[in-house]
Amino acid sequence: MSKVLIIGAGGVGTVVAHKCALNSDVFTEIMLASRTKSKCDKIAGDIKEMHGVDIQTAAVDADKVPELVALIKAFGPKMIINVALPYQDLT
Repeated sequence: MSKVLIIGAGGVGTVVAHKCALNSDVFTEIMLASRTKSKCDKIAGDIKEMHGVDIQTAAVDADKVPELVALIKAFGPKMIINVALPYQDLT
């Protein structure tokens, strides 16, 4: 039904990714992005194991506008959930 891009792979990002995976009829494609791709990959692996849902991962620094814009254009999400560090206002 729709694509969602989750930015941030901390505690809140982990919970959001799991909740989106539990609603895979609504969120048909999920991407988790963070500065540290290995954190995203770990969360994606846990989600696959627990819920049987594949999610995509990417590295992105939300403070770098061209990098963020490129990811958004490449993935084409219908919704973006920004749960990056509290001091980051998504540009």
